[in-house]
Amino acid sequence: MNRNDPPQWSPVCSVADILPDTGVCALIRQRHVAVFHVKGRGAVYAIDNFDPNAKASVLSRGLVGNVGERIVVASPIYKHHFDLQSGECLEVPENSVAAYPVRIENDTVLVAV
Repeated sequence: MNRNDPPQWSPVCSVADILPDTGVCALIRQRHVAVFHVKGRGAVYAIDNFDPNAKASVLSRGLVGNVGERIVVASPIYKHHFDLQSGECLEVPENSVAAYPVRIENDTVLVAV
């Protein structure tokens, strides 16, 4: 797939399957993707599940919150914060992760990887 190809959407689960303000991990096109349902924002976000700081697939188990206006997940190992919209690691920007487009159709979460 090159940059000009349209995104390929993959179904992950029902929105109701993700407890509010938590995440789940999904294997999409050979990538571990963390999908979060942020109730206060009424939004769903997707980033890589692999934490490059800890070298482990754990971000879906992190704590969801905010740093200022940014919605983040704190990694459960070293507590680095990852912006759920951009994937940026606030403490170590060079260890940021990819963020993916998300949409909801008929209560199903779809992620484009």
